[in-house]
Amino acid sequence: MEQSTYTREQLDAMQNVDVRAVDPATLRDIRDVEVNTALPKRERILDFIRQIGNPYCYRHGKYVVKVSFTDTDVTLEDRMLSYIRSKC
Repeated sequence: MEQSTYTREQLDAMQNVDVRAVDPATLRDIRDVEVNTALPKRERILDFIRQIGNPYCYRHGKYVVKVSFTDTDVTLEDRMLSYIRSKC
C-alpha cells in the first residue's frame, strides 16, 4: 500500500486488523524501519507507513504488536505511574 495519502476507510481497515487472526509472516518487523528524520513531519509519517505497511499492527521479532488509542485526557505517563504504584 505505497501511496502519499490514505482514505479513512483504509486507515480504519488497518486499525481493525484482528491480531489473533493475522498471519505474522505477512507483517513487517518494526526493527527494519528506518525513517529519514531529515524529512518534514508529514513526509516522515508517510515514510513510516510506507515501510511498516500497517502502523497499528506489526511485528517486533517473533511478537505481533497491536497498537490502539483511547480518547482520554490521561497521559501515558499517568498510566505508567499508576501501573508502577499498583505493583509496589
